[in-house]
Amino acid sequence: MYCVPVLFLSLTIWTLSQISARPLNAPLLDVYDYIIVGGGVSGLTVANRLTEDPNTTVLVLEAGPADHYEEIIQVPVFNGADIYSVYDWYFETAPQTYLDGATRRIPQGRVLGGGSILNALLWNRGGQGDYNDWVTLGNKGWGWSDLLPYFMKASLKAYNSETYTPVFSEAIAEQYSINYNASVHGTSGPVNVSFPKYFYNTSVNFFQGLNQMGVPTVYDPNDGSTAGATYLPLDISPTNQTRADARRSYYDPYAFRDNLYVSTGQYVTNLIFQQTSNCANVNNNQPHTGDSSTGQGSGAGEPPTGDSSNGGTGASPLSGSPPKLKRQSSDDLRVIGVQYAVNAGSPRYNITARREVIMAAGALQTPKVLELSGIGSKSVLQSFGINVTLDLPGVGNNYQDHYLVGTYSQFYNASYIYSNQLSNATLNDEARAEYYANRTGPWTAGPADGNAFPSLSQITNSSAGIVDDATAQNATSHLAPGIDETVLAGYTAQKALLVDALSDPNRAVVEILNSNAGGISPSVMRPFSRGTTHINSTDPFTPPNIDPRYGSNPVDLDVLYESLLFHHLLLQTPAMQELDPYEWVPTANANESALRAYINSAIGTEYHPSGTCSMLPLDMGGVVDSNLLVYGTQNLRIVDASIYPIIPASHLQAVVYGVAEKAADIIKAANAYTDPSVPSLEPLTCNSDIRLDQNGTIASNNSTIAAPSFNSTSLVSATNLASSVTGSVALSSSDQSTTFSTSSLTAIESMSVVSALSPISDAASATTALTSDDTGLSTSALSAQSTPNVQSPSNAAHLLAATNDSLPITMTSCTVEAIPSTLSSSSSTSVYDLGVPIKLASNLGVGPPAPAPTYPPLEAPALPPAPGPFVGYPTINPSTVSQFATPTSTAALHEASTMEKAKYSGKDANKLKEWLDDLVAWLGGNGHLDR
Repeated sequence: MYCVPVLFLSLTIWTLSQISARPLNAPLLDVYDYIIVGGGVSGLTVANRLTEDPNTTVLVLEAGPADHYEEIIQVPVFNGADIYSVYDWYFETAPQTYLDGATRRIPQGRVLGGGSILNALLWNRGGQGDYNDWVTLGNKGWGWSDLLPYFMKASLKAYNSETYTPVFSEAIAEQYSINYNASVHGTSGPVNVSFPKYFYNTSVNFFQGLNQMGVPTVYDPNDGSTAGATYLPLDISPTNQTRADARRSYYDPYAFRDNLYVSTGQYVTNLIFQQTSNCANVNNNQPHTGDSSTGQGSGAGEPPTGDSSNGGTGASPLSGSPPKLKRQSSDDLRVIGVQYAVNAGSPRYNITARREVIMAAGALQTPKVLELSGIGSKSVLQSFGINVTLDLPGVGNNYQDHYLVGTYSQFYNASYIYSNQLSNATLNDEARAEYYANRTGPWTAGPADGNAFPSLSQITNSSAGIVDDATAQNATSHLAPGIDETVLAGYTAQKALLVDALSDPNRAVVEILNSNAGGISPSVMRPFSRGTTHINSTDPFTPPNIDPRYGSNPVDLDVLYESLLFHHLLLQTPAMQELDPYEWVPTANANESALRAYINSAIGTEYHPSGTCSMLPLDMGGVVDSNLLVYGTQNLRIVDASIYPIIPASHLQAVVYGVAEKAADIIKAANAYTDPSVPSLEPLTCNSDIRLDQNGTIASNNSTIAAPSFNSTSLVSATNLASSVTGSVALSSSDQSTTFSTSSLTAIESMSVVSALSPISDAASATTALTSDDTGLSTSALSAQSTPNVQSPSNAAHLLAATNDSLPITMTSCTVEAIPSTLSSSSSTSVYDLGVPIKLASNLGVGPPAPAPTYPPLEAPALPPAPGPFVGYPTINPSTVSQFATPTSTAALHEASTMEKAKYSGKDANKLKEWLDDLVAWLGGNGHLDR
């Protein structure tokens, strides 16, 4: 009963916030200003900021489900327990041939909130030099000083990103060396950043040991100033001690916004580009940019006309994938929507974007969607028979990840409390009761947050030799074969900056993760190795081919080797010796050969893939410019971790939030025009199927016209529309009992309806019902203020209402064009592309989008059973380890294991490692310290 009041209060507050909220998976509009692909950290952040403008509509499509506020998600002690669940993509790499040839798992969030639902909650930003390197690589405006306002956003509540709460006790802060610089933190933003209400005292020994080894303690890990030991804050509520993930921070409190649509269980299969099927194919599909030397690309695209703010019929089902279309000039490439489906066997649906499509699917999924849409390396696309829309060799390249090597030592000092003691059922029940009664205790302190980010010179005296080796490397020596010369140029520039970072005593090169239970694991923070991720198939539901190429550059392996030597020396310091450690994996007497063999078998991800659509100049393998626009496009942006040209030396969630905050401002500025109904128009040399000349006369006819709806602010005019098509029916206003002041109404039997209206200032609130037996079209609620509400069968056309604002209009089977009155009239072979998203008559349909799948709520799992005893070490039995919360059993374990120390060197190290992997997985949450 202890948890009922707290849970009731939490649920009450949440329920009140949802009273006026638009439900998830509400019926969709036909058109949105922005479509965001991916509802993770970056997607929800950008969606939140764009919908601050109530006149801007945003749709977020997320492939995964929404969680159900499960305990394993909300409570910090369970961090990572939902990995390999319904909320995880469960990716697996290609065999790692530079290591042991085995594959590795790459968990990634497949849930509303993305990785912030799965991760270890750790919050830091990296060093100042990490982002200044981005500027050096051609990205003006992306340095530390540029990003700091987006990391903290501390000026106004509406623009905050972070709400930082210092540690609750000055005594605790002093004991654990927790300091903070108020000038680099926000105070009232969406994400709560604070500290747990429980601290393991082994962290004190860890920090003291690091200091004794010459590694300083960092004042504030988020000021980006120096390398050293640091106690990281977490994204948790300071009062409720629950996870403050992207969903809880950027979506749930804002779900009431009428312009924010979020649809889960919707898998984006590919992008849809403005159709030019009547134009001759042109092979000029290279992107043309402004100045690639500075990372600047084409400007922001303008939105097409139209208005879906009053609702619509929803997305239209399609019978197949849209064609891959080549552009006359790739600078004209405009994405007008996306195609999506619930699963491989369900119908495909199209949805339209008026302004931009924004990729936020992450470093593994964003390149996949681009490649399936014909954007990527020509060689990759052609190998799968995909037409090349844009040849961008950087897509899927420059893959970077932090990767770690786990270690395990047993601490035998029974006077200390260790995090794995919660495997004792009695202690765990007591901790649970304390958490729900007071929001204190060990359940608030799941992650490994007392860590270190030392420089190379702080962990080894051999740093100069490693730097020399890295400097002497030929940049091509350790990259994937056949790499494009532009990607090679980009890596060459990155490598020089990485060498500088290795040499800098104030810049982190490794992270040392401390589990407070004997797991002290080094991770490479500045990987020289570069991998790839590409499509595995033209089937959108097939996972990508992920090859991190861990260890392909020997510099990374050298850094990890020196880190393991440092780990051994750290355990010999007086502070760490107080814990009475015994080194099980790797052993204290392991030689270089044994350590390097262990590294090759033990390397795994720290769950930070990035760089696969890098923000770099085009001639350096870049995919996006410094405005995050994909090169060669007008309105396709990427805002997730795939754009990082070099991965920062930090956990990535705070970085993803900050970059997404800046991205939102870039997008707002690029679309800050006063009249979205009057875009700039570009000429195309196409033959039109139906054309109204400047006198309003129909010049030709085609039976496949489908014209979209327009609102009264963006209508075009045909003042002298004549019944010049054989068999057409002329309808006067009296025939339809309309109160509009109209000169004529003409219905065309070619399955399209054009209504030519005189100025309707005298009929602002009037409505009409237009009906044509020939087309089956029924239209209602046509007024000066509203978009026509078109209800038609799948073989009927939409309505185009025309006023006297401009002349003339032109329609084709793939587009609808208008020429503002300030422009001259078009010739019969040249029309002006308005950028309007058009549904061809053969693809028209009415109905709701595909329903999102439902998922049963997950129950908080019981702790998994302990692995069986390791054969050959019967005295080191996991069932005994599970009881070492009591001094008696700990002492017995200590004594028994001491007798075994002399036998250790003769045992099978691989078999022991396998058993210890199982043990660590059981004690430490799948054996992974950070997500």
